Amino acid sequence: MLTVNQLLSHKKVNKVYAVRPDQMVIEALEVMETYNIGAVLVMEGEALVGVFSERDYARKGIIKGRKAKSTPISEVMSGNPFFVSRQHTIEDCLKLMSEKRFRHLPVKEGDQVIGVLSIGDIVSAFINEQAFRIESLEHYITQA
Repeated sequence: MLTVNQLLSHKKVNKVYAVRPDQMVIEALEVMETYNIGAVLVMEGEALVGVFSERDYARKGIIKGRKAKSTPISEVMSGNPFFVSRQHTIEDCLKLMSEKRFRHLPVKEGDQVIGVLSIGDIVSAFINEQAFRIESLEHYITQA
């Protein structure tokens, strides 16, 4: 099974985009728009304290009548995020994301954040791995 480390090494862009909890929501939204991403990490220095996504803003911001220019990230972020390490498999990630119902998964090595995987990254890798297994089995069967 493909590991997080292998997946990170194959990602075209493996940059971590982050904001501070005291920044306003509009700043996070601008980062997300600039880099065409659906979420940013929320960091206090080197410490991961949350994840802020489009879903967070829709459900905890807009619907609640909060304004992006005057609402700090800390009021609408998802705190205490789950994370994985390089050694986890994509199957581990998919299971965690499905069970806990979130779409962005930080990757940490010790206390340092080294990447972020989206549900799209995970599903794409899972599909590619399954296609490779099927192709290998078909080849094995036709050669037997």
